[in-house]
Amino acid sequence: MKIAFLHPDLGIGGAERLIVDAAVALKSKGHEVRIYTNHHDPKHCFDETRDGTLKTEVIGDYLPRTLFGRFYALCAYVRMICAAFHLVFKSDFEPDVYICDQVSAAIPVLKWKGTKVIFYCHFPDLLLTARKSWWKKLYRAPLDWIEESTTGKADEILVNSNFTAGVFKHTFKSLQNTSLKVLHPTINVQNLLRPLPDAELEVKTDATTIFLSINRYERKKNIQLAIDAMDRLSKKLNPKDFSKIHLIIAGGYDERVEENVSHHSELQDSVQRLRLQNHVTFLRSPSDDAKRLLFHACTAVIYTPSNEHFGIVPLEAMLLGRPVLACASGGPLETVIDQQTGFLCSAEPGAFAERMLDLAKDRSLAREMGVSASEHVKKNFSFTSFSKKLDEVVQDCVK
Repeated sequence: MKIAFLHPDLGIGGAERLIVDAAVALKSKGHEVRIYTNHHDPKHCFDETRDGTLKTEVIGDYLPRTLFGRFYALCAYVRMICAAFHLVFKSDFEPDVYICDQVSAAIPVLKWKGTKVIFYCHFPDLLLTARKSWWKKLYRAPLDWIEESTTGKADEILVNSNFTAGVFKHTFKSLQNTSLKVLHPTINVQNLLRPLPDAELEVKTDATTIFLSINRYERKKNIQLAIDAMDRLSKKLNPKDFSKIHLIIAGGYDERVEENVSHHSELQDSVQRLRLQNHVTFLRSPSDDAKRLLFHACTAVIYTPSNEHFGIVPLEAMLLGRPVLACASGGPLETVIDQQTGFLCSAEPGAFAERMLDLAKDRSLAREMGVSASEHVKKNFSFTSFSKKLDEVVQDCVK
């Protein structure tokens, strides 16, 4: 079977990791798979799309991403629709099914010749932006209508968690009776567990307890929470003990994205203001190998987003034997087992600091939780199980 993925920007975020894993999964089932995207930077992508594992083609990158620094959503819709027209009318690849995600506006075009379309909903786009002014409400109204109406045109709709399924039903009133299938993301166990590269960690520290935060440099990821938790922790320990604790903040960073640049600067300023510069290190867009080194070097992972749609980082951390401290909301409620594979905390610096203190004082606690965490992920989020479920969805869709 021929399968084409259409994704707006193939960077190194959680949604992109899911698409890459899905493509690899279906390829492993014997399908011919190609990925089409509006943007793909070989210096800012996952290895599988760079090393030839997955055939990747860029369509429409010449179109603007913004108009005068605004209208991101509108431009994303136009870019994806144009890519869809190219696929349907100009591409020499004629798939049996399209798998589209993030931007549903392309779905009616992809279905033009009767090809089946599966839409993977990571989270309703209309909930990802604030409407604080009348002009923003006016601008978003038609885009919101397009999102809801075109999402309903898909032959099959997948969501990444039960949390997202509930939000989907609550948000899209006209689609409340639409059948949804929950397909939890997976992680490539073999890739993550392969031998570590012969390289040194980019961070120089004598700390014996290292906390790691991995998220894109976006304000909604609430990375500031990790910094504030470190500040609280500094007040719970004497200077000598606190000198042995370090926080590494590693995140996806794209110079084309103004928020990445400005938020990275804001976080650095915050660290300086709190006088934590000797205890916090920032890394930008670490490679897959660098991320694995970071996971192995850390004591635990701090995952700060609230109401996260799913969250792939906690799975990666737990697979590699690292407990996760996460907000008790959204996807982590379905992946992290409180007090067994990590801690589910209220989204407050004090709550995170208390658990960080527990792990800093008792090194065996982190090790014991890490063992449970790794077993939990291997059992419940295996790549084999994910591949089987996704292949069944595709097979059923084209019947």
